[in-house]
Amino acid sequence: MSRWALGIDLGGTAVKIAVVDEEAGMLEHERHSTQVEAGLEGIVSHIASLVFSMYNRFGKQLGEELFAGIGLGAPGAVDSDKGTLSYPPNLPGWEQYPLKNELLRVLSRDYAMDCSLILENDANIAACGEAVFGAGKAFRDFVMVTLGTGVGGGIILDRKLYRGAQGTAGEIGYMTVDYSGQSIHAGVKGGVESLIGKKSIVSMGLDSYRRSPRECWSEEFHGKDLCDLSPKTLEKAAHHGDPVAKGVWDRVGSILGVGLAGVVALMDIRKFVIGGGISGAGNLVLSPALEQVKKSTLPSMHDGIELVLAELGNKAGVYGAAARCFSSIV
Repeated sequence: MSRWALGIDLGGTAVKIAVVDEEAGMLEHERHSTQVEAGLEGIVSHIASLVFSMYNRFGKQLGEELFAGIGLGAPGAVDSDKGTLSYPPNLPGWEQYPLKNELLRVLSRDYAMDCSLILENDANIAACGEAVFGAGKAFRDFVMVTLGTGVGGGIILDRKLYRGAQGTAGEIGYMTVDYSGQSIHAGVKGGVESLIGKKSIVSMGLDSYRRSPRECWSEEFHGKDLCDLSPKTLEKAAHHGDPVAKGVWDRVGSILGVGLAGVVALMDIRKFVIGGGISGAGNLVLSPALEQVKKSTLPSMHDGIELVLAELGNKAGVYGAAARCFSSIV
């Protein structure tokens, strides 16, 4: 019989929790509101109740002795050794919080649960999920890039998660690709996230249409006066042959490609798994990104470069959190 674990993905909007078997994969998945209004203690108590409920339902069925523990992914700076979470976006008041110890304390106090718990950054656990259960299974070394509201990343080297000296390795969103530009995010000028995060893509689309002839405006997709423009509508318009929308995606992909080229040149990593909501645009992003990677690197670096779409979607986090418990990726 194989081991099983609970994987948790904590976000500003939702808490996702899953039962994952080491061999069979996901057996159960739930999504709940984060309940930000309840504050730090309220969120921790809510997560503890979800853990107990899942464990109570599956423990006897799967074998309590085969329970490998709990993996928890969270946004923000994570110190896995200390179990602290610092400055997570969309979770106000969590400037520096001992999330691991607090959750273990509540589980012990309220539910008499004594178990192991691994805390990890959410982009890192997404990389772990794809490495063990998804598109990264075939790669020994790769970088996972998540394109969504922000741009995150995780690095797998020799089938191991690479965190760096302070645990912040893989933050591709803060790689500067336009140091003289006007775009700034979190004090960093011209970083990848500031240029192709979700809001920036929308701004890029609005600017592109407003500089184009009025007959190019796709009201069918974007609404009157572009009031409904979003990455999803830009995707639909581009697939229907809209040249303005296609041009936006070409630029998004090119900016991403410049960032990835830096990774290729610095680390000689040539495999990239692209996930997150924006990755739904598929080859609209991947094709210009691959082209730009090759333009921005030496010909001797081109062999073996691949950009592939992630396979686990918004479940990569819970898969990866559980995978950390199996020590497949450490």
